[in-house]
Amino acid sequence: MSNLSLFLGSKPSNSVIVSFRIPYFTHWGQQILVCGSERVLGSWDVKKGLLLRPSHHGDELIWCGSLSVPAGFTCEYSYYVVDDNKNVIRWEAGKKRKMSLPDSAQHGQLVELHDLWQTGSDDLVLRSAFKNVIFRTSASLKIERPLESVQNVLDNEDSVVVQFRICCPNIEDDTSVYVIGSTLKLGQWKTEGALKLSYAGESVWVAESVMKKDEFPVKYRYCKYGKAKKLALEIGANRELSVDFSASQPKYIILSDGQIREMPWRGAGVAIPMFSLRSEADLGVGEFLDLKLLVDWSVDSGFHLVQLLPINDTSVHGMWWDSYPYSSLSVFALHPLYLRVQALSENISEDIKQEIERTRKDLDKKDVDYDATMAAKLSIAKKIYSKEKGTVLGSAEFQNYFSENQEWLKPYAAFCFLRDFFETSDHTQWGRFSNFSKDKLEKLVSKESLHYDVIGFHYYIQFHLHKQLSEAAEYARKKGVVLKGDLPIGVDRNSVDTWVYPTLFRMNTSTGAPPDYFDKNGQNWGFPTYNWEEMSKDNYGWWRGRLSQMAKYFTAYRIDHILGFFRIWELPDHSVTGLCGKFRPSIPLSQEELEKEGIWDFNRLSRPYITQPMLREKFGASWTVIASNFLNEYQKDHYEFKEDCNTEKKIAAKLKSCLERSIFLESEDKLRRSLFDLIQNVVLIRDPEDPKMFYPRFNLEDTLNFTGLDQHSQNVLKRLYHDYYFQRQENLWRQNALKTLPALLNSSDMLACGEDLGLIPSCVHPVMQELGLIGLRIQRMPNEPGLEFGVPSQYSYMTVCAPSCHDCSTLRAWWEEDEERRRKFFKAMLGSDMLPPDRCTPEIAQFVLRQHVEAPSMWAIFPLQDLLALKEEYTTRPAVEETINDPTNPKHYWRFRVHVTVESLQKDKELVSAIKDLIRSSGRSCPPSQGDEPQAAKLGKETVKQQPANAAAQLKGSTLKEAAAVKA
Repeated sequence: MSNLSLFLGSKPSNSVIVSFRIPYFTHWGQQILVCGSERVLGSWDVKKGLLLRPSHHGDELIWCGSLSVPAGFTCEYSYYVVDDNKNVIRWEAGKKRKMSLPDSAQHGQLVELHDLWQTGSDDLVLRSAFKNVIFRTSASLKIERPLESVQNVLDNEDSVVVQFRICCPNIEDDTSVYVIGSTLKLGQWKTEGALKLSYAGESVWVAESVMKKDEFPVKYRYCKYGKAKKLALEIGANRELSVDFSASQPKYIILSDGQIREMPWRGAGVAIPMFSLRSEADLGVGEFLDLKLLVDWSVDSGFHLVQLLPINDTSVHGMWWDSYPYSSLSVFALHPLYLRVQALSENISEDIKQEIERTRKDLDKKDVDYDATMAAKLSIAKKIYSKEKGTVLGSAEFQNYFSENQEWLKPYAAFCFLRDFFETSDHTQWGRFSNFSKDKLEKLVSKESLHYDVIGFHYYIQFHLHKQLSEAAEYARKKGVVLKGDLPIGVDRNSVDTWVYPTLFRMNTSTGAPPDYFDKNGQNWGFPTYNWEEMSKDNYGWWRGRLSQMAKYFTAYRIDHILGFFRIWELPDHSVTGLCGKFRPSIPLSQEELEKEGIWDFNRLSRPYITQPMLREKFGASWTVIASNFLNEYQKDHYEFKEDCNTEKKIAAKLKSCLERSIFLESEDKLRRSLFDLIQNVVLIRDPEDPKMFYPRFNLEDTLNFTGLDQHSQNVLKRLYHDYYFQRQENLWRQNALKTLPALLNSSDMLACGEDLGLIPSCVHPVMQELGLIGLRIQRMPNEPGLEFGVPSQYSYMTVCAPSCHDCSTLRAWWEEDEERRRKFFKAMLGSDMLPPDRCTPEIAQFVLRQHVEAPSMWAIFPLQDLLALKEEYTTRPAVEETINDPTNPKHYWRFRVHVTVESLQKDKELVSAIKDLIRSSGRSCPPSQGDEPQAAKLGKETVKQQPANAAAQLKGSTLKEAAAVKA
């Protein structure tokens, strides 16, 4: 036992003994430690915390430890897993625990704290998506008593005061929480004698009972009892409280029992980019106020969530390239594209109203016309601004907004002015304004400056975007619908953020992804990578600011490419493809390590290996022309690229120049691919910052450079390749994620989901589970090795499942574009050898959607296009036109618009009922709405009501008549 006098230098006059007790299974070399806010618990210095001792109690490993503290002692504390040197291996998730000793505790008495380890998933129901939206009625509960107080006093020496604490975040009106159990004080399992708990705030309920020694061990459970006079007992085995009175005589036991055990909450959502919505009022593109209509439709259809793509301003190039929503001009500013100009003022003149109506008709096209829409909206907004700028910018509402947002708003407005003045977003071309300083900024945005009218316009636009999105977000919250945003992994290299915070970015690099499902050549997104070391100096303040800004509008968010917080695929800024990169951070192969393995010809391995036979094979009779324009022969029959084309970007530029002079007859794409193959024909990539460090090229075995090596070198390099990509980095990447991700998660109370697709290191999912991060499961891109298709019924609870996403084709397009894979899907999912139909019929769509709503995943989120496939009349548009993004094309035009308005969808009661019945039948939660009685829905043909044992037989009927044959 630790005594407080050791810390305070004197013997306490009235001390109480506090005992910590927590069950937790550790691995060899790990220990449990408790650390807290007061000196006696280390003042949050884990090295000075209290180590606990393990002992086995039945099947559990219990860690215990005690110390003496003054009567009335209060503090915060948490548990940690540490190694033998007290280095932290793992820590609890969620908020810090609060300890407040009973006022009646007397000198020498023992207070036992019985805790349960808090996991990241335990904390999810306290995030704003649940607390403020889905379980919002619980948030209105009045606190009946403070959590810290213990209200019973011991009545004799053989008595113990037991305080029961349980977290119950989801509770209906006029419902209370009880504990029922084996003792008389807990009703002896009879409802009328159960102990009623009081609400103590933060979803926690508490009550005390005075128990005698002979009543232990106590078996008990928590339950809800509501106005329907029905008892809802928690699921699982009985809880049990045992006390070893032979070792000590506790006078107070505080049971922190975690959460009430209920069937896991499951919900459904719809996903659609903001720009893809269509309404009767919009000007060529979805607008923030359209979200109110979508929320109404979502509620009627049974959806608890609406998911968007990023909505930040991307106006970098001033053309349709800016349609790419993941290339932010500013991570704080909203995109003017989503502004409803009709809502800018209540006093819009008649001529402007007529212009708006003409523009609305002109822009009501099949797809988004990005250039025309942006130009029209900004033109109209400027006319309205010129008439009311003084009133708006001088209003108290604007002044409050400006005061809260000026740190990012002033640089953003100045950047937009300079971008337009210099006609480029490349701030290196801005002369004396290239290097940002606060002094220059203040002069630029000064009200006395000649161009303040332009600066004020950008303020004005952002102010109204904020108002319109806030209105939609509050509407969604009141309707019980979670608004889910998207956090892009990168920013454009010509952005406000790289201008204002240049040290936070590695500007000579580019981010991307190694070859994967989407692209065999990898992806090059063009964003600079992050300088994590610099970011850590203020505890990732830039990231925390981003999340705080998002939390003004969203209650959940998707972390784009969460793998980037473990490691990022880093490319030189002169790359075009994503193939020849390396992971950052990572442990490279040193020259010394390679030499010990008998690898020594580093120039041969790290420079493009080009021989005459290779050139003849690739270019045929044209090889000599190619060689004379792009290559030098540095020794007989061996070539290297010339200085003016020794990178992918230089090759692309020179090739374009050659084609303009009609030097080559072949297509540009074919020649560029062949030349890229040559420059990528390396086995090792030399570190540009340390020439004695190397990285194995991705898929090095596919290179001619590799196949030309001797067998020994091939074997060594294959082993080192596997080690680099799949073994040696795991602990480094885990540590990196545990430094960066908690800063994000703790900077807001939004519910966080991580996009964990692609090449997944083995450390990723354990860290996500530890931090309470929800993963993503796309059926045709399974995470599990060896599976061609994910099995939704086997997904874990901590996942979002979806049949498709914005980065791949829709369900209907995938089905119709890939005959071989749909045949395999039919075989794997339906156990059928029949030939599947060529078209994705509504019955097939419903079968796939039902697989997902019935999955154990916390969320099933469906692209709106996949939901529309449930009805024949919405499938007349070619399926390929419904795809949002082509990840293989870095210049893809993001312009898809839903071909039906939200108002029309609201009126389609048949579709609404079919979707809601599908969700309800799966046991997922639905937000309350008018006309809530489920109706049987038929979508033109008989609907598949449930998934039978022989689903193929159910689907056969009219939908598979066109099948040509059934395999024997």
